[in-house]
Amino acid sequence: MAVLLGCVWISAVLWALTAGVPPHTHRSAGHQASQANDFQDVYDCKFCKPKPTTCTGEGNCRSDCQDVNVCAKSDVCAAIWRNTSGNITIEGKCHNLKASLYGHELQGPVTNRCIMQKKESSAGSLYMCLCRGQRCNDDLEFIDVKENLVTINNDISLPVYQEEKYVTLSNTEPIPIFNEEYPKHRIHSSQKDQLVCRVCKARPGTCTKENSCQSNCLNKSTCKKSEVCAAVWRQNDKDNTIEAMCHNPNEKLYGYKLNDSISDMCVMEMMESQGGSLYMCMCNGKDCNNFLKVEAPATNNTLGKGRSGLCKMCLKEEPTTCTPSQGSCTSVCDLPSVCETPYEVCVAVWRQKDNNNTFEELMCHDRRTLLYGHKLEDYNKSKCIMKEKKSPGEIMYICACVGDECNLELYFNGDPDQEVGLNLGNFNVALISLLPPIGITIAVIVIFYFYRVQRKNKLHRKWDNKDSRCTKHPNIECSDVRAIMMDDDRSDISSTCANNLNHNTELLPIELDTLVGKGRFAEVYKAKLKQNTSEQFETVAVKIFPYEEYGSWKMEKEIFSDINLKHENILQFLTAEERKTDLGKQYWLITAFHSKGNLQDYLTRHIISWEDLLKLGGTLARGVAHLHSDHTPCGRLKTPIVHRDLKSSNILVKNDLACCLCDFGLSLWLDPSLTVDDLANSGQVGTARYMAPEVLESRINLENMESFKQTDVYSMALVLWEITSRCTAVGEVKDYEPPFGSKVREHPCVESMKDNVLRDRGRPEITSSWLNHQGIQLVCETIAECWDHDPEARLSAPCVVERFSEMEQNDSLLDRSCSEEKIPESCLEDPTK
Repeated sequence: MAVLLGCVWISAVLWALTAGVPPHTHRSAGHQASQANDFQDVYDCKFCKPKPTTCTGEGNCRSDCQDVNVCAKSDVCAAIWRNTSGNITIEGKCHNLKASLYGHELQGPVTNRCIMQKKESSAGSLYMCLCRGQRCNDDLEFIDVKENLVTINNDISLPVYQEEKYVTLSNTEPIPIFNEEYPKHRIHSSQKDQLVCRVCKARPGTCTKENSCQSNCLNKSTCKKSEVCAAVWRQNDKDNTIEAMCHNPNEKLYGYKLNDSISDMCVMEMMESQGGSLYMCMCNGKDCNNFLKVEAPATNNTLGKGRSGLCKMCLKEEPTTCTPSQGSCTSVCDLPSVCETPYEVCVAVWRQKDNNNTFEELMCHDRRTLLYGHKLEDYNKSKCIMKEKKSPGEIMYICACVGDECNLELYFNGDPDQEVGLNLGNFNVALISLLPPIGITIAVIVIFYFYRVQRKNKLHRKWDNKDSRCTKHPNIECSDVRAIMMDDDRSDISSTCANNLNHNTELLPIELDTLVGKGRFAEVYKAKLKQNTSEQFETVAVKIFPYEEYGSWKMEKEIFSDINLKHENILQFLTAEERKTDLGKQYWLITAFHSKGNLQDYLTRHIISWEDLLKLGGTLARGVAHLHSDHTPCGRLKTPIVHRDLKSSNILVKNDLACCLCDFGLSLWLDPSLTVDDLANSGQVGTARYMAPEVLESRINLENMESFKQTDVYSMALVLWEITSRCTAVGEVKDYEPPFGSKVREHPCVESMKDNVLRDRGRPEITSSWLNHQGIQLVCETIAECWDHDPEARLSAPCVVERFSEMEQNDSLLDRSCSEEKIPESCLEDPTK
């Protein structure tokens, strides 16, 4: 506490010292004010190319232009209204008063009202106006109208326009008539309710960088209230893919932080990626991530911070006498151009061709995209510093800068005004300004250090209170009992460590050992979790998801993170991590390791006894029953979960032959708030061999959430059959076969299973010799009731648990019944600790 008070006192003194900073350091405020005044004669004007309008040319009307441009200081706002053979269009723009407007001079003073003046035109009626004021050309006034104009009916669809056709009017410049409906930019709308978004894993897409497209994701999902819709587009040398999802905008998406500005249009934003092109977007409209706009639309410009720049431009390559040997020169291009998006900067390109002719090209360009195959560098500078680039058959220089018309002056020999360093006075000011945050940082470090020491002491005291448990394992040292991963029944101690790990922000010291399994989405490694010394370690399992399977990792992590999932027949979860490796970004799930492997491999290698069958089958049923239950063994409320991919390869065997469920990548929370539409969009998932008839037929009763649980019960029945088929109590034990054995291929498709399960009503064979054993007969009856074709006729998972408990009692394997089962000690602890 004394150290903390001392740090606070030092920080207060340092803040007091900063009050004495010389006055010249605060001049920036006045300077900024003067800069703001420089913009007082700059106007925002409504901008649009000629487009159809409902303005009839009588009275007052709106321009209907959706975009806004920041005009140059010498410009005013202008509007042009045309009626050509009943085809009425409106155009908005900035206009220089010193120039004519399409060959016409407008009369009278320029005020803040846009009063339309009729002009002569051989192609039809033509009205124009000029005004000064923010967006003053949005309100048009037709005062002197002497001709009958065609009235536009809002119900009539206006003609479609195509780009760059010109109509030549007498005594005027060519006026372009655009045949393309100008895009209207969507307005950000606040999200009030949960969104329904498209959801799919990475799949082949048809999008390119040059167009807008649909995601083609068929599934929809209701997002959490804090989530919005998101989409990810990737392209490599072979193909491109689209992925859609719900996402919390406050969190990173695949390690990237997206733009905070979210609208109801999914505008793709380019990200830096080493493995090809990568675009991402977020939006907050219903189903908005189904339509992806690859190029960001022009945003409404505003004065001050964040407005688009004013750059010099050429309509085409212009010959120039500027050469690198001159050091610097002024560009021959003098046309002003307002950049369309905040991402655009001013650029200049200088070329010398094979014939020694030199050319210039000036423009606005999106800094996130390549320019003639080159990435823009130093685009934040206020001067256009030319840098030589490789280009076949020519010499090329490119520069980029920010600031109004900063690309007018081109510098080939570096920045002439580059600062050599800070003078002594500025150094003192910077030093004094940095002292307060340094003092605060030191104080935070000290507080954090004492917090860690106290927390460590508290944990030691907690372990000391549990030393009595070591007597249960006389051949194991207490330090081993405290290990993070346990293969046997000491899950209460290892879970305490696991909960501590879940809150640790540092990566664990893990060394991968051997590959023990590989699935559709991830690989599983046996690994060493190092302890305080390099010689001590604990064995854990690490499930590694590649970068492309982020969605599967996220789903399984969220399921595992539910504190109410903790159960002796559910795989023990330690923590989840994001790691960067030589192969790219990976996503890890770290869990307990069980050396006997999964149930399918165990049954392939071993023949089991009747007692083993009761142990394996009973613990399997208890794990499924806990998933499906709406409360924990301690009585706390929990949200039921359905596994949806229950099979023998997704079940691990512990040292005591108890089963524990794993692989929750396809699991589903049965939240009571889910609607029928939400459940309908959950999709047909799982392994075809283990799919229930109603899943194969896509006819699950969505009105009753219990229907989803019964699909798990069907799959559990097939696993129980696998266990029974390898039991010595059935008589002659054959080699291991999966359910349906040779009737289907090794990896059957859905259509093949439909023929066996729906058409033929087939099930795995139960021979008459199995029924000679009284216990096996009861197990077979239970299996048959669990795989009944009618979901409502099947047993529930708790009922299966009760059946196995009765069989265990009859064999005197346990001293207590299910109803007398003791509450675990861990239930007595506060789960929030």
